[in-house]
Amino acid sequence: MRASLTNTHAGAIRRRALLLAAILATALSVFAVLYDAGSAPAATPKEELQETRDKLEGVRGRSEDLAATIAEQNRAIDTMIGEVSTLRREQAAVEQQLGEAETKLAAVTKALESEQAHLEVVRDRLERALAVLRQRLVSMYEAGSPDAINAILDSENWSQMEAQAEYLNAIQSYDDSVVGRVKSLRNEVRDAVQRLTEHRAEAEVARNEIATMEREVTAAREAAEARFAELRAAQGQRRAALEALESRESSLSDNLASISEQIAAEGSDITTGEVPAPLNPGQEAQVLTESEASAPASAPQAVKDVISAGNAIAYTPYIWGGGHGSFESEGYDCSGAVSYALHGGGFLESPLDSTGLETWGEPGPGTWITVYANSGHTWMVVAGIAFDTVGGPGPRWHDPWVDSPEGFVVRHPAGY
Repeated sequence: MRASLTNTHAGAIRRRALLLAAILATALSVFAVLYDAGSAPAATPKEELQETRDKLEGVRGRSEDLAATIAEQNRAIDTMIGEVSTLRREQAAVEQQLGEAETKLAAVTKALESEQAHLEVVRDRLERALAVLRQRLVSMYEAGSPDAINAILDSENWSQMEAQAEYLNAIQSYDDSVVGRVKSLRNEVRDAVQRLTEHRAEAEVARNEIATMEREVTAAREAAEARFAELRAAQGQRRAALEALESRESSLSDNLASISEQIAAEGSDITTGEVPAPLNPGQEAQVLTESEASAPASAPQAVKDVISAGNAIAYTPYIWGGGHGSFESEGYDCSGAVSYALHGGGFLESPLDSTGLETWGEPGPGTWITVYANSGHTWMVVAGIAFDTVGGPGPRWHDPWVDSPEGFVVRHPAGY
């Protein structure tokens, strides 16, 4: 089972690796243009101002091309997250089967040991019964078997004849019981040997199953770890691309700021740590329980749909990778949960991980919906209440918030 599954994933992994290589090659070519364009020194401050402005416009213009590349990376990484999550669940299932097989082997081994002990006891009883039977046979051979007719003829009176008859019956009963005991113990030994043979066969089957499952667990673990390593590498490359773009734009903006206050207003649009403006009375959502929130009547329908989608999964457990590759899952991680809720409002067509959400939408806090994202975590505020996997066993509603906005990139859907 595991070998065929691993082979199936291997082809997908190779195709995904080629796709990411192509994406990264495109990103690198864009950065080469960004950093090499207009490198000749300006002759005058005026020319330097114009040159810097042209560079900034060039970076912003080409960043749109890079945004398409990042979007493709987001889709590829999301698929990888789903694959890693599936591999980890398969690994857990095989490990559970292995535990069940080991429990079964322990029970069979215990039964085997018990049967062996029982067989030894029965064999000992049979040996003793056979010894008694041999002794009776020898006695009968040496003294002869008592004859009922001779006993009657040799009796002097009726009382003696009755005594002789009772004696003969007692001897016959004793001999019959000895023979019966031997037969019974012999059959019991035969049955015990049969059961022992069956238990040994069961133990052998259980050991073979465990050996097979141990190989499957190893293969599943290696496949999951290898895919996770590829995922982390892809996420790191995407992060480097984003940081390089942001750094380049920030550097040019700072340079412009030193030349012109007007140009400084065209600086980086990456905002962090900001909180939404206070809502008007009647615009705040209400947390009924951690798994259910009530949308305000005055909220736009898309916002109500986001809250409704959040309610639909707010009772599910936290599962790493849950909600990636597909919105439907038995559980969700932080970005999977936020993606699901945003998808419910019509803001996302496919899931994004936390880094992908750093570049989603518009910069800064929104009026109704504000997403907080960094490379390690994502949560959001909808109509004043927080939707977060921190502070609970999975995605839950919180008021007050359980996370601080500090250290997060702040984004919002356009118009909301």
